[in-house]
Amino acid sequence: MKPTNAIAPKLVVCPTCGGESVYAASNVFRPFCSERCKNIDMGAWASESFRVPAKNLPEDQSTDDDLRSSASH
Repeated sequence: MKPTNAIAPKLVVCPTCGGESVYAASNVFRPFCSERCKNIDMGAWASESFRVPAKNLPEDQSTDDDLRSSASH
């Protein structure tokens, strides 16, 4: 019997749907399982649904919430 040098593809969890996703060059959407999941994630970033929390912003930097509240006054 010949030994096989084939490496099994690494499976990761798709960040969008939680399904299995092949993490290899053959999956152009990696780490996502599909173009749909990739686009859902991109849309969430584009609509600012995802935010990186910041503590102690510089005093001269306002947040989006500050701008919204000052516009309503």
